[in-house]
Amino acid sequence: MTEPSSTIDIAEEDELRANLYVLLGRMLACAPGSETLEMVAGLKGDDSELGQAISVLASTARNCNPKMLEREHFDLFIGIGHGELTPYGSYYLTGFLNEKPLANLREDMGRLGIARVKGVHEPEDHIAALCEMMAGLISGAFGEPLPLDEQRAFFDRHIGCWAPRFFQDLQAARAASFYMPVGKIGQIFMEIESEAFAMAA
Repeated sequence: MTEPSSTIDIAEEDELRANLYVLLGRMLACAPGSETLEMVAGLKGDDSELGQAISVLASTARNCNPKMLEREHFDLFIGIGHGELTPYGSYYLTGFLNEKPLANLREDMGRLGIARVKGVHEPEDHIAALCEMMAGLISGAFGEPLPLDEQRAFFDRHIGCWAPRFFQDLQAARAASFYMPVGKIGQIFMEIESEAFAMAA
């Protein structure tokens, strides 16, 4: 959804944050292929709540195959007519697609030098695209890493105001098996980000 440039050296904790956003974005953009699934199956979590959720995802990935995940992703996010979930900020915030939250996002994307990837037709407020954007703003993929206060402003305006509800819904979705721990990771990570931004304010 976004067009990053080059990355630069950043603090280890910021690299970990960016990597988690990348992981979530990759899982949510499309069903993981065999290479991505193998990578996820090899993840190792620690004893923290987030680490345990990562371990569950890795274990789940070992019992999945790409064909299964294509069906699950379709049922959850695409469906016949629509999927079980509608993973767009505008929908969660207003009940409709392509509303004011998307216009606000596009305004901020223009200001921050973030462009759509050619050929991508999904609205930019898709949860996967927002995770990719946040990763790039942390890592400096769109120029320089964004200062923490500006990261917080972007997070609060475009992610924190709805993504926690989306990740809760993902955990509870009927079609979610592989994606249940993805939802758990997302929920925990959103809480960590919100708390860290609040402490840094």
